[in-house]
Amino acid sequence: MPSITICSSVAFYKQVIEARNQLEAMGYEVIVPEVAKRMEAANDYVVEHFKPWFADPNDYPKKGEFMRGHFEEVAKGDATFVMNYQKNGVDNYIGGNVLMEMGLAFYLKKPMFILNEAPTESAFLEEILGLGCTILHGKLEDIAKTLPV
Repeated sequence: MPSITICSSVAFYKQVIEARNQLEAMGYEVIVPEVAKRMEAANDYVVEHFKPWFADPNDYPKKGEFMRGHFEEVAKGDATFVMNYQKNGVDNYIGGNVLMEMGLAFYLKKPMFILNEAPTESAFLEEILGLGCTILHGKLEDIAKTLPV
């Protein structure tokens, strides 16, 4: 069974959990960020509740721990799936952390999928497009066309 690691802004973690459930129903093993699991367990998707470094800059090392942990998950997965929606007025947002995860997946030659169109307002559009991702145009089920179960 192929495994898919989901990457997204923490603002989209409720949708990440929903996508995980849909992908598992399709027959995939799905890896989601640790914080998404914590949010699901607490039934609390308020971003600020899971970013202690906002209140105390001394907690930034925790951000690094989360990043390193999810890099390991990207390395474990057979493919990487980026979920991108509107955030802060930017359509199809892909932030710095997700871009780094995409760079790792690219380096490791993992197939990559982006749920929605590439973010045309991103300063990194050229890099995102250069990674050779399959854009799903909002159709999650189309992953199966490239990554059969």
